[in-house]
Amino acid sequence: MTPVGRPGYGGYSGPTGEPTPWAAGITVAALVAALTAVGVFAFGAALTQVHPLFSLAVNVVAAIGIAPTAWRWRHRPVTRWVLAGAGVGVLLGWIGLLVGL
Repeated sequence: MTPVGRPGYGGYSGPTGEPTPWAAGITVAALVAALTAVGVFAFGAALTQVHPLFSLAVNVVAAIGIAPTAWRWRHRPVTRWVLAGAGVGVLLGWIGLLVGL
């Protein structure tokens, strides 16, 4: 039984002796980061045209809403690369919104 009490959650450490696929993982993280950054920037820019505070509120609510799920999935073998890329992409999208608008 896992700490949360549900299968698939908790302290997954992976198979012992299996190497970490750094090249594939970094590639996945970079692609997800690029797609996420473009999506966050485009959506934020469109919402800013309605009202800048509305854009800020939607972005903050979305980030707070996804945080618990991302935190639970952070140690899964493939998902950790996707989450790392998504986190970097969101930060880059927010920086782009602050600088570009």
